[in-house]
Amino acid sequence: MKTVTIFGSTLPGEGSPAYEEARRLGRLLTGAGFAVCNGGYEGLMAASARGAREAGGHTIGITCVLWARAANPWIVEEVRTASFPERLMTLIERGDAYIVLPGGTGTLAELALAWEMMNKSSLSRTVGGQKPLLVRAPYWLPVIECLKQEAQLNSRHAASFASAMDIVTLVTDVEQAVAHLQDRLKV
Repeated sequence: MKTVTIFGSTLPGEGSPAYEEARRLGRLLTGAGFAVCNGGYEGLMAASARGAREAGGHTIGITCVLWARAANPWIVEEVRTASFPERLMTLIERGDAYIVLPGGTGTLAELALAWEMMNKSSLSRTVGGQKPLLVRAPYWLPVIECLKQEAQLNSRHAASFASAMDIVTLVTDVEQAVAHLQDRLKV
């Protein structure tokens, strides 16, 4: 079974639009035959795991000993890591694809690390090559647009930068994300 790692905020609570969208994402991923992996805690992590479990799916939570709290109740398989860097690497290694929902600096770190590891060929081998990396638009669009400025700094490297930008796919809703993964991963 292919696993989709979901990155997202700990802040949204039940009933909020972001929470309900992540919950729907979990249900849709399970319905499409995917396992759901995430950071295992509250907010959008709990929502996506909850949706997956409500649909009978498998959920994996990558937690860390730095935080005393337990995984959310919708996590079936908890993987406890010893450090924050180990947690990040485990989240990335476990995924056959990634969906980046709205979030803060932690989510940005997850997006940046997954993206950079696939961008650098030597690091790409560590995570099994290039995998689908879907980011929620319009939320992450300003970050993408900001990074596009790098190509303007040195036109000699514009082609290699363009290939880095090709790693990321913007999606406008969870239905589009799941359809893209079904097509790309042939599930």
